[in-house]
Amino acid sequence: MSDQAPTETEAELAAFRQRWREEVTARNKKPEALLNRPTAQRRKASVHAPPTVPAPSTARRRDDTHEVDFAPTAYHDLPDKEDRLKLGTEGQAHDRDVNPAEPSSALEHFERAVERESSGMLGDSLKHYRQAFRIDAKVQDTYSKKHFPQPSSSKPKPSNPNPSNAAVTVPGTAHHSLHGSAALPQSLKQLVDSFATLAIEPAPPATDASPQEPSPLAELPEEILTQVLRELAVKDLASFAHTAQVCKRLAYLVLTEESIWKRVALGSEIGFAAMHYDFACDVEGFSIRANDSIARYLDFDDDIDTETDEERIESPASPIQHHTTQLLHTTYNHSYRQLLRSRPRLRFNGCYISTVNYTRAGANSANSLSWGSTPVHVVTYFRYLRFFRDGTVISLLTTVEPVDVVHHLTRENMHTHHSATSALPSAVMRDALRGRWRLSGPLCSMTDPSTGEAEVEGDIHIETQGVTPKYTYRMQLGLTHAGKSARNNKLVWKGFWSWNRLTDDWAEFGLRNDRAYWWSRVKSFEGE
Repeated sequence: MSDQAPTETEAELAAFRQRWREEVTARNKKPEALLNRPTAQRRKASVHAPPTVPAPSTARRRDDTHEVDFAPTAYHDLPDKEDRLKLGTEGQAHDRDVNPAEPSSALEHFERAVERESSGMLGDSLKHYRQAFRIDAKVQDTYSKKHFPQPSSSKPKPSNPNPSNAAVTVPGTAHHSLHGSAALPQSLKQLVDSFATLAIEPAPPATDASPQEPSPLAELPEEILTQVLRELAVKDLASFAHTAQVCKRLAYLVLTEESIWKRVALGSEIGFAAMHYDFACDVEGFSIRANDSIARYLDFDDDIDTETDEERIESPASPIQHHTTQLLHTTYNHSYRQLLRSRPRLRFNGCYISTVNYTRAGANSANSLSWGSTPVHVVTYFRYLRFFRDGTVISLLTTVEPVDVVHHLTRENMHTHHSATSALPSAVMRDALRGRWRLSGPLCSMTDPSTGEAEVEGDIHIETQGVTPKYTYRMQLGLTHAGKSARNNKLVWKGFWSWNRLTDDWAEFGLRNDRAYWWSRVKSFEGE
């Protein structure tokens, strides 16, 4: 019995192996046989033949009890189905891969920009606006005629656009001068002109149930609002310019209210009343009177001249104002705003800084073990210039960083700490030099030494003390600008000389390493 049982088991296993081999062989040969059949037979076999299911083996059944494989499912049409469930979109074909046609004309770009702006896509809106105005500068008029046509009417237009019986909250444009906007680009001018009839709107309420908060500026009469903006411009011109970003009505006033720009351009705080075209003092800073015409205009003595800036601006007797008026009409397109921005002038609410870097070869140390290596030194120093309205200037050359210098560039420190023994934080001022400055131009009594002709505006001449009393330094710099919107923020070198008072000799300094001066605003200088 014991010998027969193993024999029967082995026979069953051998028979099972034989059937399994035959089944595998038949299954492998079947695709080849189907391929060798004619096409009609293969189609018939594929249609009528039932699928062959192999007999499961013991090993396979063992694996099925532990593993269950699921094929991944991809849902590609869910977004389309969800879009069709939205209200108002039933039965509409939607293809999320198809983009609308790109605009080609200026009007199409403008319409696309308006559409993007209404949906909150300000970046795309600005891109299409720029492209529209680049193609056609009058695209806004075309858009208005297409979408907002004006009805034809035979009624005569009122002759007075700002009637006297109008409410104070209604903005009037009758007293505004559009000469300022004439200097703007055509596209920007049309945009600014469209703001003329707008009013200052109050801030929107916090919620739908909140009451509307009043706007104090919207209730002010136009004359009072203009006066407020004028005082702001005189005190801080940068803040006045930033007011244009508040709302469209204030942007219109900032760009077109010529009375404000005239007050700033002709005033002594920022404008050309503080410019000197002849030296107003000596190198030590003591006031002198270059000629009678300039002396009558500038305020050297309170007993002689007690006019306010407003009275001085309205006075036609000043030669500086007469020349400024000529430039206004001939060069700057009747715009005081353009006159103030483009005409060469100095700034007093900051200082001009020149950063100089250069390299030089050093000497090898006698104790150095290295061979063939020469040290290289990087030298850095700074030049500072601060101008004052009375015609004086402070010049300083030092290796101290600007953050530790600019707040000490005052006339008080020139007198208090101008000694080598000072150890206060402002001791850097012991190397500062007093001086005087003037602008070149036809109002100057001097001529250009190189050509012998009258000077042209755009240069500044500076005379300062020397390192010793027998020397006097003279600098000539050109007023220019750098950047897209900044003006008069850069001084370039044109010459640097030294005069020996004892021998009356002139020597010229080389400018190989010197760099241009850049203007930097200093808040502590405001109002001085």
